Amino acid sequence: MDWLLETFRNYPSIPIFLTLGIGFWVGKLKYKTFSLGTVTSVLLVGVLVGQMDIPIPGPVKSVFFLLFLFAIGYSVGPQFFRAMKGSGIKQVIFAVVMCVICFAVTVGVAMCFGYNAGEAAGLFAGAQTISAVIGVGDDTIRTLSASQADKQNWMDLIPVCYAVTYIFGTIGSAYILSIIGPAMLGGLKKVKQQTAELEKEMNDSSVTSDPAYINALRPVVFRAYRADSDFFATPRTIDEIEENIVKLGRRIFVDRVRQGGKIIDSPAGSTTISKGDEIVLSGRREFVIQDESWIGPEVADAELLSFAVEKIPVMIANKDISHRTVDDLRRLPAMQGVAIASLSRGGQSIPVLSKTELICGDLVTIAGLKNEVDAAAKAIGYADRPTKSTDMVFVGLGIFIGALIGAITIHLGGIPVSLSTSGGALIAGLVMGWLRSKHPTFGRIPDSSVWLLNNLGLNMFIAVIGITSAPTFVSGIREAGWMLFVAGIIATSLPLIIGIWMGARIFKFHPAVNLGCVAGSRVTTASLGAIQDTIGSSIPALGYTITYAIGNTVLILMGVAITLICA
Repeated sequence: MDWLLETFRNYPSIPIFLTLGIGFWVGKLKYKTFSLGTVTSVLLVGVLVGQMDIPIPGPVKSVFFLLFLFAIGYSVGPQFFRAMKGSGIKQVIFAVVMCVICFAVTVGVAMCFGYNAGEAAGLFAGAQTISAVIGVGDDTIRTLSASQADKQNWMDLIPVCYAVTYIFGTIGSAYILSIIGPAMLGGLKKVKQQTAELEKEMNDSSVTSDPAYINALRPVVFRAYRADSDFFATPRTIDEIEENIVKLGRRIFVDRVRQGGKIIDSPAGSTTISKGDEIVLSGRREFVIQDESWIGPEVADAELLSFAVEKIPVMIANKDISHRTVDDLRRLPAMQGVAIASLSRGGQSIPVLSKTELICGDLVTIAGLKNEVDAAAKAIGYADRPTKSTDMVFVGLGIFIGALIGAITIHLGGIPVSLSTSGGALIAGLVMGWLRSKHPTFGRIPDSSVWLLNNLGLNMFIAVIGITSAPTFVSGIREAGWMLFVAGIIATSLPLIIGIWMGARIFKFHPAVNLGCVAGSRVTTASLGAIQDTIGSSIPALGYTITYAIGNTVLILMGVAITLICA
């Protein structure tokens, strides 16, 4: 044991990775719907490991925290700036007002309970489930003119207060938004009915639309059939076949043909199909398999079905497509033979309904033959093909410039005020992410890399916080008092209830969109999942993406403000 302790103290990287490994494992454990989550689990494991009194150099946590904040900004940057001038301005205003309410309620609770800067920052981080405030508050406290002893005491209290209030912040938010929210909006039955009506309305369009795009998206398939029905008693052109499919209310294409033993790729619309010919249809699985009745039996022709099919995400960069609907996109000549598999905005999947509005920066995943997909990608914007390469010049210089600007301090009435290096890194990420969406040929960071920067960056920081704060953690709980849990309940619940009421009465949002907006403004992804499961629809995601981008940014920056006010 002495050897192990000595090793941990001489090589602090070892206990950090021990904390990460156990913390991520604990974070995956669930009892019914309850889970501590990764961040809280890593923090608590860090506190246990830190009982060995392991000193860790300060710069370690700062480096990883800056990586995390840059990744957050990069992810939401395109949505953040476009929302400011787009049709989503109503949701932007709602998100800002919600953030102000979260801030005001937390400040009010902190003052009523007489909390200091560290307790207030921890309360805000936990009750509003914005873990990044732990680091932002820590950085802000370091710039204050208080005594070193006071500053250290406040910094030690941040993770304590966060751990106590985060549990209800997560579970309580999900319960309020998925159970109490629908009750406030007329009852769950009524909300479900209104959501189903909205889905029907948003998917009610011309017969060129694919009615499959309502609930969970299923894969695009390619299947071969022999033309044996009476429909082919006289030869039919490809155009006639696809026109007949349109009349049936489907969107299916003829991608390949076998005639007299010869295979034709991407046949022209004038190509005629006679009895006995074989054709390959592409489209949604549940609609392709319905076509045996009027075409003929399905055939297992390995050679005919052995061809390259491409499925790639494409970033919408064409301004002519921005603010048009999914149906408008499907009608483009370049989309002939190409199916839409999924749609995401700001990293969050959104429902692909006929009237879903598209904006620049959205990622639309399309599938079809390579030549057709390439043509469609050029018409839409930029093919964001999967890659393992990260533009580290972009990342390194972005964090450098942002942190340098954030380090600038100005004095207002003798109080030092700055964005801090963490706030600067967040803003740098926002700007760089927006630039990448405008000019997608540079600054590529694959989704897997963003995930790593985000999760590893934050949790490495949290692990260090837990280990270094361990000696004072228990005494910190005694100092903060168990009434802190009550303070957390108030700071979590009141803004959510006000937000639901405000979205319905003032902003007049549709009930499902209203709940999504509240969840996004509070940056509570777990609540979005709970809402969608409860009402049985992905419609709430339409209110989540814009408000999440705003909330994720504004709440982090408010972490600076609440620390300064309560100091």
